[in-house]
Amino acid sequence: MTLGQSGNAVTMLIVVSLVFFAGLGFLKACWYLLYDKEEVEALFANDIMAQFVLPAAKDKLLSKPWTILTHMFADVRFFSVLANMLWLWAFGSIMQELDGNKKIAPVFIYGSLAGAVAFFIAYQLLSVLLPYQQSAYLSGGGAGVMAVVVATTLLAPQYRLLPLISGGIPLWVLTVLYLLSHIATTLPSGDISTFITLLAGAAVGALYVAFLKMGYDYSRWLSNFFDWAANLFNPNKQKKEKEKDDFVSRFTAAQKAGKSSTQQEEIDRILDKINEKGYQFLSKEEKELLNKVAEEDNK
Repeated sequence: MTLGQSGNAVTMLIVVSLVFFAGLGFLKACWYLLYDKEEVEALFANDIMAQFVLPAAKDKLLSKPWTILTHMFADVRFFSVLANMLWLWAFGSIMQELDGNKKIAPVFIYGSLAGAVAFFIAYQLLSVLLPYQQSAYLSGGGAGVMAVVVATTLLAPQYRLLPLISGGIPLWVLTVLYLLSHIATTLPSGDISTFITLLAGAAVGALYVAFLKMGYDYSRWLSNFFDWAANLFNPNKQKKEKEKDDFVSRFTAAQKAGKSSTQQEEIDRILDKINEKGYQFLSKEEKELLNKVAEEDNK
């Protein structure tokens, strides 16, 4: 179930989130069959959700440390899950196009972890939140999606959506709409903890891009870990050809267009470079060659 290219990180994140949502939803339906309707919400929250969401209380977190990871996928709020998945798909697809396929999951995870840390610290230090510490919890991947949104926007703020319509819509316009939608739902309701969580996710997205532009890619070790874990369960699996991003799929036809073997080899090398590091790491000459090939194929 790839719904696109094999190994698509955006698709896999969405699938994992939906599997959690469907699984928890099924269990909640079972609880409605087993218990009185008046007690279902409280019992389900205590018996099931408490095993996956991140608690704000120190003693609860120490007894369930795995919730630092599971909370980013554990959510039974339909509209919350729907909104997060749509925004993740929109910005994650663009980030894959700009920066390669292997960086989406690390940025999402880093953002979610930063949100979890900020959430926990806020409930330990802010007097306005202390009274609710024992009952507060964090669920969903909002902070992770925020990290992806900010990172994508800073990578290419002038990226154009729907370029055929009056030159296209700048990506930052979509980002502003995303930010305004969250501000409108958090600040007026006094949901300070959620706002702090999203702010931490945004900071991670900005820091990731800042370090990337300085030549430091802190997503690589996590990507290598994912590859190692996947191959661990397939020890006899032969090495496959590297997956290419959606961005470079436009140029694969060049291999069948009668190009010289030298030029084909150069195109293959550039495609592999984009897949590993992202489009922004290409030299001016490499970008010009890809544009030239694309123009020739469109004739």
